[in-house]
Amino acid sequence: MTTTLIHPTAVIHPNAQLHPTVQVGAYAVIGEHVKIGAGSSVGHHAVIEGWTEIGERNQIFPGAAIGLEPQDLKYDGSLGLVRIGNANQIREFVTIHRPTFADRITLIGNGNLLMAYVHVGHECVIEDQVIIANSVQMAGHVHIESKARLSGVLGIHQFVWIGRHAMIGGMSRIDRDVPPFTIVEGNPSRIRAFHQVGLQRSGFTAEEISLLKKAYRTVFRSGLTMNEALERLDLLPENEHIQHFQQFIQLSLSPGRRGLTPSATLKSE
Repeated sequence: MTTTLIHPTAVIHPNAQLHPTVQVGAYAVIGEHVKIGAGSSVGHHAVIEGWTEIGERNQIFPGAAIGLEPQDLKYDGSLGLVRIGNANQIREFVTIHRPTFADRITLIGNGNLLMAYVHVGHECVIEDQVIIANSVQMAGHVHIESKARLSGVLGIHQFVWIGRHAMIGGMSRIDRDVPPFTIVEGNPSRIRAFHQVGLQRSGFTAEEISLLKKAYRTVFRSGLTMNEALERLDLLPENEHIQHFQQFIQLSLSPGRRGLTPSATLKSE
């Protein structure tokens, strides 16, 4: 371990596995079972505990707390795994909790930005290139798919799924699943629009956007029943994004899931 990169006041368990290029700030605490990959940095007063694996090139800012016990009365002391991928930014005072049970995982993928005061509850999954703004609070078992965009000061109910490329407006209450490629906002939250600008910025072609917009309107603006709308999607050209959109909705309506966020009635889009 290259001690010049570690502040002398940091408390690091001798069994922790830190790549020699890891930087650790003043008064940071790193526990026995923690692994941190090359090029990562841990800010001052950050705490990383439990069975926590952190990949390469992550920036963990001051005051973050990762791998601590879940806020769950069922927790029995098990050391479930927290796994964080590569190139994430975890900003000031973010909290990421370990799972309730030893055979579970709290998982964060690659290239995500978690802004200040975000809370990631036990057994949450955040895929890749997700942006979560300040003070978003997610209960346990939340799943956020890749490239979703969450504005600030949200509350997300446990077991909710948020689809890829979805956009959620600030100060919303999210208590049901948010379909991919949609804009959701409000308290209670409602599906407000198709996320066209976000898809354009993500490099979707005009043809792909047109096809997805047709699928969106079929499901949420046609007046068809959900079963009729899903059957109508089978008539659209084969496309991986349409398939994902359709499968997400079908799974959201299956037993044990939270169901879909309702659609707002709009005169035009």
